[in-house]
Amino acid sequence: MAKIHIFTQYQENYGAHSWDGRGNCPQYWKFKGGEDYFFTLPADYPLDRVTTLVVDKLIPQVEWSNNYSRSTVLKWQVVADDFRTDWERQQLEYDGRIDFPATTLTLELALAQ
Repeated sequence: MAKIHIFTQYQENYGAHSWDGRGNCPQYWKFKGGEDYFFTLPADYPLDRVTTLVVDKLIPQVEWSNNYSRSTVLKWQVVADDFRTDWERQQLEYDGRIDFPATTLTLELALAQ
């Protein structure tokens, strides 16, 4: 069994802090970290359809943008079912457990569609 790992970049528009809502919003984007997401693939899911699944169904769940902030996908990859993010590995190393796991994505639509 495998899963898809998606890593995003969060940015905040510091130019919007003093914006009065009129005209164009000033643009001064600062990088603020990101989030990890997982989606578990069914055992029989065809790997040649993974790219379509990620682009059409999963990325729209985690990417967004407005005048104040945005989240964009930096990378995605198919990983083993036991793959851990850096943050999860650090929690295991220092705390002996994972209290803050990566978010697991779900799909409302059937995967076969």
